[in-house]
Amino acid sequence: MQSYSQYIEKARAEQNLVLAVLGGSIGAVVGAVAWAVVTVVTKYQIGLMALAIGFLVGYLARKLGKGVDTIFGVTGAVLSLAGCLLGNLLAACGILSHETGKQIPEILSQLTPLSSIMILTATFQPMDLLFYGFAVYEGYKFSFRRLTQQELADLQLATAPVANQDGQ
Repeated sequence: MQSYSQYIEKARAEQNLVLAVLGGSIGAVVGAVAWAVVTVVTKYQIGLMALAIGFLVGYLARKLGKGVDTIFGVTGAVLSLAGCLLGNLLAACGILSHETGKQIPEILSQLTPLSSIMILTATFQPMDLLFYGFAVYEGYKFSFRRLTQQELADLQLATAPVANQDGQ
């Protein structure tokens, strides 16, 4: 049996922020590409893709990073927002490719930070804020390590009051 402080100590020793960032980044990019493909194919922006990005980022950050500290949630939130923005940018590039006949790699190679901001600003809709908020929340929430059933049982036993000889 271990106490709560011993458990946290052990969990902190196992966490890895670099792996959490790597996992979350992979989730953000994969989610952004999926968002763009769905948007271009359906010709409709589906806000639920933001939820998928938040979940994917958080899940991969948690699995790889095994974090228990707040920085892991913040990392998941930031990467989820970045994934949503990248998804919108890639979707706009995909639509532009379809309309102009230019290949997507050619369009992407011409992007600058300023042109990316201009594209995101031009395609922004107020409803985006709601879905970005959901993605950020999920990215934050899912980036933390969860206690296993055995760990919960051990912690409950460790913190349970000990009965005296009278059974009280």
